Amino acid sequence: MEDIVTIKDFKMRFGSTEVIHGLTFNVRRGETFGFLGSNGAGKTTTIRALLGIYQPTGGELLLDGKPYSVSGDVKLGYLPEERGLYKKESVIDAMVYFGELKGMSRDEAKEASLAYLKRVNLADKAHVRLDKLSGGQQQKIQLGITIMDNPELLILDEPTKGFDPVNRKLLMDIIKEHRAKGATIMMVTHQMDEVERLCDHIVLLKDGASHAYGTVEEVKKKFNKKSLDEVFLQVYGDENEETK
Repeated sequence: MEDIVTIKDFKMRFGSTEVIHGLTFNVRRGETFGFLGSNGAGKTTTIRALLGIYQPTGGELLLDGKPYSVSGDVKLGYLPEERGLYKKESVIDAMVYFGELKGMSRDEAKEASLAYLKRVNLADKAHVRLDKLSGGQQQKIQLGITIMDNPELLILDEPTKGFDPVNRKLLMDIIKEHRAKGATIMMVTHQMDEVERLCDHIVLLKDGASHAYGTVEEVKKKFNKKSLDEVFLQVYGDENEETK
């Protein structure tokens, strides 16, 4: 299976501080990949460098064998952890606007938006201003915008953060449906049960370096643990001890 994401010997320095130290991993086309680590481990920095927001200090970050370009061959959907919606607009106007930016016609964007709102139980919010919605509802809208043009690569940063179990399952079902259509999913999450259930391969970062890389079973075997929660606690447990 060919790689859609290639990161090789990636280094990132801010001023005199190197925050990523020779990171290497690949994401295969059509798989679900878990990009894991505690806050400050380097996950967001890596994603921003992959998408050309940061210029790497060294190494290669490629999408389908080339540096990322907005006009490139890979249709990409990125859901950042921070919400970036125009909150004074109505839900439907914001969704249609972003759909048109993605190259959809106005009618296509509206049809896709209304279908998605019905799916996530927000059909009655179509003409409500975004700033009148709860944080979880806004997160649903942002996910809808991310997936509305059926991207072949989805990069999702904490897609279910703050969700109750019912809405977590709903959104993970939607993500799995896009995987079934052939999309590649690169997911940042602290929900290890989701990772064990969904991910084909994972990489676990600590202090800007890879501490584990492989299938879920390979990583658990490396640390002689029965769950990824236990692996995570072993890798990061010393940080908690230091702060006591």
